[in-house]
Amino acid sequence: MSTHAKRERLLLADLLESAGPAAPTLCDGWTTRDLAVHLVVRERRADAAGGAFIKPLAARLERVTAEFTAKPYEELIQLIRTGPPRMSPFSLKQVDEAANTVEFYVHAEDVRRARPDWTPRELDPVFADVLWSRIERVARVMGRKSPVGLVLRRPDGRTAVARRGTPVVTVTGEPGELLLFLFGRQEQARVEAEGDKEAVAQAYGAKQLGI
Repeated sequence: MSTHAKRERLLLADLLESAGPAAPTLCDGWTTRDLAVHLVVRERRADAAGGAFIKPLAARLERVTAEFTAKPYEELIQLIRTGPPRMSPFSLKQVDEAANTVEFYVHAEDVRRARPDWTPRELDPVFADVLWSRIERVARVMGRKSPVGLVLRRPDGRTAVARRGTPVVTVTGEPGELLLFLFGRQEQARVEAEGDKEAVAQAYGAKQLGI
């Protein structure tokens, strides 16, 4: 049975393939090749991927990243499409779904929305609810360094508090758009922000949001 993570994986692989290795993304300074390498290393080299957060592993991450960057782009896409090796925790359906649904959705939009002719993607209601449930779980963690109080609101009125405090900015949009806002893609997210003008500007300029 297909999962949301598997569907987003295949969509992301297709987008990377069609864009080619030198296309821009919304990840600062990353081309599509850089993004593809990140995804492969994250799933296949857990011994190195931690270097993004653990300083003693940084040199290993740099070395492994260089090794994968040297591989043909087509090979990287195939590694993404086929998924992690059997011994990887990501090979477990439950782990894949929990860890990769949002990861792949956000990075797929990083590829799509870096193109000048991109159009919004309409999400089915079930997937939108899945993304909203993730927002509810991670909003407080992702928003803890927001310079202002931050409330995320769906068009139907449901809300998630990302950070308590004043002044408060309320950001309204569909779950996928709110997720992009929360993950540092504020300028590309199709949302509406309400609040003091200066506070709204601070919310949009908060680089500490996101991954």
